[in-house]
Amino acid sequence: MNNIFKALNDGTRREILMMLKEKDLTAGEIADRFNISKPSISHHLDILKRADLVTSEKKGQFVSYSINTTIVDDIFQWILTLKN
Repeated sequence: MNNIFKALNDGTRREILMMLKEKDLTAGEIADRFNISKPSISHHLDILKRADLVTSEKKGQFVSYSINTTIVDDIFQWILTLKN
């Protein structure tokens, strides 16, 4: 769970998740929406993958990223248990 909160602690990674909520994107498509280097985007994507917040699938020469809604549901359920 620590990896999840570390991943969510960064605004860029939260913005990437919001973009992936709309549709799957390649690393290049994600990088095009930011004013930071492609290696920095790759680092953010790696952190999100290690936290299981995103999944990746190789499609030809590109890697497509998508949000892992299962883990998001698990986080939401855990947070709700804190309220009771």
